Amino acid sequence: MSYSDQIAHLSQLIKGFNGTWDGIDAESAARMQLQNRFRTGLDIARYTAKIMRQDMAAYDADPANYTQSLGCWHGFIAQQKMIAIKKHFGSTKQRYLYLSGWMVAALRSDFGPLPDQSMHEKTSVPALIEELYTFLKQADARELGMMFRDLDAARKAGDQIKAKQLLTAIDNYETHVVPIIADIDAGFGNAEATYLLAKKMIEAGACALQIENQVSDEKQCGHQDGKVTVPHEDFLAKIRACRYAFLEMGVEDGIIVARTDSLGAGLTKQIAFSREPGDIGDQYNSFLDCEEIADIAQANGDVIINRGGKLMRPKRLPSNLFQFRPGTGEDRCVLDCITSLQNGADLLWIETEKPHIEQIAGMVDRIRQVIPNAKLVYNNSPSFNWTLNFRQQVFDRWQSEGKDVSAYDRAKLMSVDYDGTDLAAEADEKIRTFQRDAAKRAGIFHHLITLPTYHTAALSTDNLAREYFGEAGMLGYVLNVQRQEIRQGIACVKHQNMSGSDIGDDHKEYFAGEAALKAGGIHNTMNQFAA
Repeated sequence: MSYSDQIAHLSQLIKGFNGTWDGIDAESAARMQLQNRFRTGLDIARYTAKIMRQDMAAYDADPANYTQSLGCWHGFIAQQKMIAIKKHFGSTKQRYLYLSGWMVAALRSDFGPLPDQSMHEKTSVPALIEELYTFLKQADARELGMMFRDLDAARKAGDQIKAKQLLTAIDNYETHVVPIIADIDAGFGNAEATYLLAKKMIEAGACALQIENQVSDEKQCGHQDGKVTVPHEDFLAKIRACRYAFLEMGVEDGIIVARTDSLGAGLTKQIAFSREPGDIGDQYNSFLDCEEIADIAQANGDVIINRGGKLMRPKRLPSNLFQFRPGTGEDRCVLDCITSLQNGADLLWIETEKPHIEQIAGMVDRIRQVIPNAKLVYNNSPSFNWTLNFRQQVFDRWQSEGKDVSAYDRAKLMSVDYDGTDLAAEADEKIRTFQRDAAKRAGIFHHLITLPTYHTAALSTDNLAREYFGEAGMLGYVLNVQRQEIRQGIACVKHQNMSGSDIGDDHKEYFAGEAALKAGGIHNTMNQFAA
């Protein structure tokens, strides 16, 4: 329904109440409806799931159509990110949000900062999803509100051409509400616990859930040691739990991202149940590090398995965990991915220890032999030292090509002394094109940075504290913050407007007419930023 049609519809509705609703202005009500397009989180989940499905199909047609996101730990951060994207690129197309369990644990838990080990309150995850979308919806309301004010001004000035342009812009308005890929960790318990939390996350607006194959009560950050995986059947039960949650909530095209941590996980808590040789449980157990037992009497208190007609004792640690054979990580990742896609997952996430395109592509090539349209979500992690990794990759390639690398110390390539070198320049170019190249070569549909806004908040605060509490004093804020906000057109330089003051003034006028006591008069200091 167009803006004009909406006004006409509401006018008829108001007339039907025999004068008792005559104090309601149809156009004002239409504006409020447009400013609140999404009534519930489920409306958001259904809308954004369709966007992701369309983007996935576009990527299958051409890998240049990859998508991106940044992790956001507060609604304001997400809001400013999407406002910036619309300002700089004119569209939110192919740009998403990512919700990182790491940042929820570190920044949003009532316990205070916690490591990424699923110790934070599980309810804090859907609460953050709801908060993110609350701020994005407010960004819509703010921007549309400014367009409505411009429309009123054009009408008052008799500028019909401007008014018509604004009406067209209103009818074709692009929302700040975009898909979110939300981290449900390892499900925070058994499959039933996963299902219950998934429902809450979907109700809050999540169209895509990312779940990993670690043991939920031993869960570790993907880039730390000590990770423990579960047998495939346990993980598949949680994938099914997520799908049931989507279907129950009426989000029939919801997306499940199956993450494997097997590349860096050398341990398992249990031996898989196997019904017959070669089944998925038997394949999982085939990776166990075992030693042959010649005499059963030697195996007091041990677990024994049959492997190829031989009695084998899996190596068990004092922690009661079993270990996998060294060097099996990639094979386990490939099996994890194929099994997940064959049992209802939509996208894959392979957690790696470094950003190396050929390493990722080698696994994806094997997966695509079975499932040709397999595609990944990939963590462009701040846990990687990108500068050192890519300089070393260039060093290794140059060395293999016979180039002279005697001027470089491979172990010290992070040094500022190398910043102006040809090697550093080539490495930076590889970093710049990493997402594009990996999307084309390694099947990566979605690139995200898990914790970028955690680091930018720390860096900007450090810079401000150094200047403000030092010799620069107030100039440290004015020069490096406010003056830059003004000159770069940062929306929140008018922080009263950003927080909703003008929206509130509009509502006061709708509700009370000329009696409204508004905050945006001539004495509002935000007027100093009008230019």
